[in-house]
Amino acid sequence: MKDLAMNDTWRVRLDTMLNKVPEVTLAFWVIKVMSTTVGETGADYLAVHVGLGTALTDGIMVVLLVLSLVVQLRARQYVPWRYWLTVVLVSVVGTQITDALTDGFEVSLYLSTVVFAVALAGTFAVWYRMERTLSIRTIVTTRRELFYWTAILFTFALGTAAGDLATEELQLGFRLGILIFGALIAVVAVAYRLGAGSVLAFWIAYILTRPLGASLGDFLSQPQAYGGVGLGTVVTSAFFLAVIVILVAFLSVDANGTREPASIIEDA
Repeated sequence: MKDLAMNDTWRVRLDTMLNKVPEVTLAFWVIKVMSTTVGETGADYLAVHVGLGTALTDGIMVVLLVLSLVVQLRARQYVPWRYWLTVVLVSVVGTQITDALTDGFEVSLYLSTVVFAVALAGTFAVWYRMERTLSIRTIVTTRRELFYWTAILFTFALGTAAGDLATEELQLGFRLGILIFGALIAVVAVAYRLGAGSVLAFWIAYILTRPLGASLGDFLSQPQAYGGVGLGTVVTSAFFLAVIVILVAFLSVDANGTREPASIIEDA
């Protein structure tokens, strides 16, 4: 009886752990796209305009990401500002990994795209084998959250490589990049409405929002001579960051006391 009581107590503890990932709403996707842009243009601003250089900027961002992940992992529930800060930093580091391979080690974008795709597929395979689900509605244990953030990192690295491959190597340009990746996301949304699996649709869309956000950021920030609007990285980053802060503040108020416990045995 004592063991049974202990098991019941442990199950209650698990059941009261709240899902660490937000609901997938329109605000979720808007913040995701804009955090991608802020991550890329913000890192470029520190490295080039502030004059920190690539190596120092990379080191600073990695340290900030580790600290943010520690805070995120220690928490027992979703907090909007903490979650989205981590997403922005993962976006920066994921971009820096791809850029380091491309610029520092001269790795082909074709090769890096394939490597990151395989790494992401491997992460999903191990995650599913150990947890029997890839659903973001059940991120209620530290191990699942570690799998989640590993997958997120690889989606940003893959999205960066695929986006650069499309807009630079294949010379599609920023405008066409926005149209292509936006159209692909629309196709995923339609497929989901027609009955495609929600987990698969989510992760495909998540990958595609990375090159969409990068193309949008480059289009707004780059000079007109290079096919952009010419707003500059400072104005673009500041505007997108302001929108993110407003949306996260809104979500913080909306999420206060409204999130329900997620079952640890929920299937995807």
